[in-house]
Amino acid sequence: MPLSVRLIVGLVLVLAGVLLVTVAVLGARSRLPRNRFAGVRTAATMRSEKTFALANRVAAPLAGAAGAVAVAGGAAILAGAPGALGWVVLAVTAAGTLVLAGLGGALGDRAAARLAAAEPDPPACGGMCAGCDLVAGCRPAAEQAPAEQAEPQQVEQPSAQG
Repeated sequence: MPLSVRLIVGLVLVLAGVLLVTVAVLGARSRLPRNRFAGVRTAATMRSEKTFALANRVAAPLAGAAGAVAVAGGAAILAGAPGALGWVVLAVTAAGTLVLAGLGGALGDRAAARLAAAEPDPPACGGMCAGCDLVAGCRPAAEQAPAEQAEPQQVEQPSAQG
């Protein structure tokens, strides 16, 4: 493996491993905030703070293992595994990292889906939009104006027959 390729691939693997370990530690401690970039992010996990925290707690051991594999493989590549051994280390490291992270994410998503099924449905509007007052589904029925509660009356129009 050429030196420049070895340096780039090794550094990318070490950096990815450190990021995975960091996300795993934060997830295990339930300190990873719900976001768009890090952690297990599926429809079930993004449903609430509880589901996101649970999914990342469940996924943390495997995500940490994936990070450790990436760091170890990246360090081995940086150390200069000779000839074809460098490519084998890269293939095993990449496969191990992806499989472990994928399994962790799948288990986390499954746990979040079970928790989400047990929780009541969230309101149609989370109360964060500027026009929530304009959407009748965002307010409980008791708070709606009387005109909104009444069913619309159908008025018959005379037909124009000529």
